[in-house]
Amino acid sequence: MIAFFEKMFFNPSWYHYFLIVLLLPFSLLYGTLMFLRRVFTTRQHFSLPIISVGNLVVGGAGKTPFVIALAKKYSDVTVISRGYGRKSQGLVEVSARGQVLSVVEESGDEAMLMACSLPNASVIVSEERELAIELAMRKGAKVIILDDGFNRVNIQKFEILLEPAKIKNYFPFPSGAFREFFWTKVYADLVVKENRDFKRLVHFENLSEKMLLVTAISQPERLDAFLPEDVVAKVYREDHAYFDEKTLVKEMKTYGADRLLVTEKDLVKMQDFDLPLAVMKLELEIDDSVFDAIDAYVKAF
Repeated sequence: MIAFFEKMFFNPSWYHYFLIVLLLPFSLLYGTLMFLRRVFTTRQHFSLPIISVGNLVVGGAGKTPFVIALAKKYSDVTVISRGYGRKSQGLVEVSARGQVLSVVEESGDEAMLMACSLPNASVIVSEERELAIELAMRKGAKVIILDDGFNRVNIQKFEILLEPAKIKNYFPFPSGAFREFFWTKVYADLVVKENRDFKRLVHFENLSEKMLLVTAISQPERLDAFLPEDVVAKVYREDHAYFDEKTLVKEMKTYGADRLLVTEKDLVKMQDFDLPLAVMKLELEIDDSVFDAIDAYVKAF
């Protein structure tokens, strides 16, 4: 069922359009409510630069590697995220200036990946971003980066919107994957488009001849363009899902694999597993003009 809706959202076939049209009144209502929320919500101002990295389409826009690349540009920076997929609630300090203070079940996979990738930054997860911002300020943060912050319309910030290279379904939820009407991108301070302003680069570690791809990311088929020929099978889990080591061992035997191929986002949930792993490392090559625009905002704040 999840695969059906992912395909309808991102790459619809002719048979999806019956459901898309049926759900269209709900999409128009949802989009209108989100637009009114954006227009009429009072924004809270803070006394330091806040950079939001977000997208209008749910999942898979490259926000996490973009946040990591951006956070490396500044000192005294704190990344604030909701912590999708975590088993905790409330505010959790994931790391403090590179020192990891939490476990992945408390932080969520993306927040833990950011914490492990940023030795000079702090990472906080919280449903209430304002509380996390206030804590970061008390701890000396000079720059805040909000992960997935475009829909946090109650906070005054510099809005960066990541736009996918190709979009086939422009409808808001539930007919499509858009969180708001697609034209609300005009509210962004900077629209960064894939393959125009940034491109994905993939590197591999510990490859072998018979690998089983196991991943829990949104739109896992997008990995196909980068996969080596040595992948014997693919196993997909729901986005942010956790893994069971014994189940992975059985799946490796089923497909005759001698190693698992995982993304870095999956890897942080397998740190204690005694399994042979190959890793796909995703980086973004971002145009200098993007960083120049962000830096101008920070310096002018």
